Amino acid sequence: MQYTMKQRMATAALTAALLFSSISVPAALAAQATQAAEVQSSVNMRTAPSTSASIVRSLKKGEQITVIEKVNSYWYKVEDTTGKKGYISTSSKYIELQTSVPAQDGNATVQTSVSFRKSPSTSGERIRYLKKGEQVTILAKTNSYWYEVKDSKGVRGFVSTQASYLNVTGTIPGGSTGNTGGNTGDTVTNPGEAKDKQIEKIIAAGMKYLGTPYEYGSDRNTTTTFDCSDFVRQAFLDGVSLRLPADSRQQGQYVKNKSSETTNLANLKRGDLVFFMSYKGSKPSAYNGIDKSKAAITHDGIYLGDGKVLHTYSNEGGGVTISSIKGTHWEYRFLFGGSAL
Repeated sequence: MQYTMKQRMATAALTAALLFSSISVPAALAAQATQAAEVQSSVNMRTAPSTSASIVRSLKKGEQITVIEKVNSYWYKVEDTTGKKGYISTSSKYIELQTSVPAQDGNATVQTSVSFRKSPSTSGERIRYLKKGEQVTILAKTNSYWYEVKDSKGVRGFVSTQASYLNVTGTIPGGSTGNTGGNTGDTVTNPGEAKDKQIEKIIAAGMKYLGTPYEYGSDRNTTTTFDCSDFVRQAFLDGVSLRLPADSRQQGQYVKNKSSETTNLANLKRGDLVFFMSYKGSKPSAYNGIDKSKAAITHDGIYLGDGKVLHTYSNEGGGVTISSIKGTHWEYRFLFGGSAL
């Protein structure tokens, strides 16, 4: 078949148009290797740029992700805050690209994904997650635990002062410099308050979560579910503003560093943290021959006195609940206890 010059030119133009439409990228993506984006509506992240590909996970509205590249007109390759990579639709219905802000425009860099909240409290409504590498401006230090910050879009909110979340440079409004928060063992709000009153505040704070569902590896920034150490940590945080380490083994070490631990259940005091090893069976004989001084901590809770512990270990067990220790597997699994105050 013979083509006229006009037909050849038209064919070439159409081919070029199709080619460029399939590989075009946003100007911002063309200028940098990656770009921050926010999920606008729940969307599936898939293993390949196809609706028939397997689903990695469902991204939720408000999540922050990084766009690695635009594969074609229909698909972005992206990475979520946990490092998982996959492909999502380019439709503006699902994703909004964000303009990056140079580092010098902020005085803090996000070190790891952290909740950005509407109020200075772990129960405050989450605006979104700040992503590792984002720049924010610290407007004020609300207290020992919270900064008021502004993100690159001018949205204001509150972020933990823990150094693991923000790397602060320059002067913070109010005169302080750098990070002053800590990962573990921040000061109790009122250190002069009697210890027994502090203990009752901690227990009361924990009791209000009775029945809260159990979730292994629960999010430390929410109170909708707990695992054992998350619950203990939240009770101390709510009760006396003491931020304990995030897991039971570190909490155990914190107690050992703070006070004299006891391996005798009879010596426990109300408010002590109690630590347990893994379940081996419901009878004492299942634990014969085990050197408990070397056993790993796998569970902890708050001792209430009278042989009872406030803790959480499963949804079948009722989520946050009160259990008897004496004569149960909890007694046989007990390693040590002590005060965190």
